[in-house]
Amino acid sequence: MNLKPLLGAACAMICVACSSHKPTVPSFITENVEFAKAQLGLAIDTIEASGKCLNPVTLNRDGSVYYCGYADWRSGFFPGSIWYMYELTGDTSYLPLARKYTEAIRPAEHLTWHHDIGFIINCSFGNGLRLAPDTAAYKDVMVQAAKSLCTRFRPNAGVIQSWDVKGNSWQSERGWECPVIIDNMMNLELLFEATKLSGDSTFHKVAVAHADRTLSEHFRPDGSCYHVVDYNISDGSVRHKQTAQGYADESVWSRGQAWAIYGFTICYRETKDRKYLDQALKTFNRMKNDPHMPEDLIPYWDMDAPNIPDEPRDASSASCIASALYEISTYDVPDAASYREYADRIMHSLSSPDYRATLGTNGNFILMHSVGSIPHNSEIDVPLNYADYYFLEALKRRKDLDK
Repeated sequence: MNLKPLLGAACAMICVACSSHKPTVPSFITENVEFAKAQLGLAIDTIEASGKCLNPVTLNRDGSVYYCGYADWRSGFFPGSIWYMYELTGDTSYLPLARKYTEAIRPAEHLTWHHDIGFIINCSFGNGLRLAPDTAAYKDVMVQAAKSLCTRFRPNAGVIQSWDVKGNSWQSERGWECPVIIDNMMNLELLFEATKLSGDSTFHKVAVAHADRTLSEHFRPDGSCYHVVDYNISDGSVRHKQTAQGYADESVWSRGQAWAIYGFTICYRETKDRKYLDQALKTFNRMKNDPHMPEDLIPYWDMDAPNIPDEPRDASSASCIASALYEISTYDVPDAASYREYADRIMHSLSSPDYRATLGTNGNFILMHSVGSIPHNSEIDVPLNYADYYFLEALKRRKDLDK
C-alpha cells in the first residue's frame, strides 16, 4: 500500500484530535480509522516485502513481531482486521489483501483438536462472506468448520470440549478430563452462522446446549465467571472449577469476563432468549462496579491481582467489552444509552497515548498494553492482534450507531 497519503492524512487527523480533549464521535471515529489505516498499512507493507503470507500476533521478547500459523487460535484476527478496514473505509484496495490473508488460513476448516476454529474462521471467512459478494465459496468453509467444531461436542455433558488432554501437556498436568473455558462462548457464533448458511439446525442446537450448560455452571452468584469448568465425559458431572490464565481459581480474570459478556450477547442476538442478555448484563455490571476498576475503564489483567494498582492492564479485554456494549445498546434494555456511553469512554481511553501506539512503533499494532497469560509468563504488557481486531470492530459498531 502507498503510505505517503496515508501518513499525511493520519498526521492531519491526529492534529485535529489533539485540539480537543474529547472530540465528537464522528471525528473520533474518523481519526481512529485514519490512524489504523496508516498503522495497518505499515504492517501490510512489511509483510508484503517479505514475500511471505505472514500472520502477525504480538511481539517477541526481543521486540520482533511474532507470526503464527493457520492452526493458532489467533490466526483469524489479522485477516479479520483487514476486512474491517475495508468496511470502515470503503477502500477497495483492501479486498485482494483480505482475500489473500483469509485464504492462507483455509486449512483451519478441518481442525478438530481445539475449539478455537470459531475464532479462526468466523473472524476471517465470516467477515469476508458478509462483506464481499464474490466470496460465496466461503460458505462451504464456514459449514465445514462448524462440522469440525461439532466433533468436540460431548453430549453427556452438553458442552464443546475446549482443549484436548493428552500426553505431557500442561492441560493433562492439571488433571482435567473435559475442560471447557469461558472463551468457548465466542466460538458459538460460527455454529449459529452455519445453521443459517446450511439450513442444518444441528449447529444451532449444539450452540444452545453449550450456552445453557455454561450459563448454569460457569458463573458465581455475583455475576463473575470461572475460567475453566472441567466435566466428567461419562456422566457430565462437574469435576473442577478453576482458572488457567487468571490469578486464582476464584478471581475475576478480566478477559474471561469480556468473553462472557460478548459471548452471551451473541447468544441473545441469535436466539432472542432473554436469559443470555441478562447474564451478559450481570457480568458487565460486576466488572463495572468492581472496586478496582480504574478511572480510565481499562481493566487490570485480573481484578483480584495482588499488586493493584501496579499490575498490568489489559487493553484486549477493554476493546472486546466496548464492542459488546455497542451491540447491547441497540437492544431493549433499561437506559440503553448508558452502555453506549460507557463504551465511548473505553474507546476514548484506548485511543489516548496511554494505550494507542504512535505511528510506526509497537510492531505496527494499533494498541499497546495487553496481556496473554501471566500464569504462563507469556505475552505480558504487549500488543495483541485480537485487541486490535475488537477495537476496529467497536469503531465499526459505533459508526453504525450514527447512521
